[in-house]
Amino acid sequence: MSHVPHELSEEFPDHIEEMSALRQSNGHFARLADQYHTLNRELHRAETDVEPTSDDHMTEMRKNRLALKDEIYAILKANSASV
Repeated sequence: MSHVPHELSEEFPDHIEEMSALRQSNGHFARLADQYHTLNRELHRAETDVEPTSDDHMTEMRKNRLALKDEIYAILKANSASV
């Protein structure tokens, strides 16, 4: 399989173990991470023309991915502060 950019492990390399632990202990975080992963894969397929889409739809997907990433980072930051 080809390399898919913007994976959470690449976006937050210093938080890999923390993300793994949060996936197990925090249902909300796990859902966000799953949504991010699914959307990131969809976006990659659109960007590489495997599943072409309109520019407007691609822009919307990028905005949604960024919003998920921001929320994931906020949880990571709050979790790091509480440890």
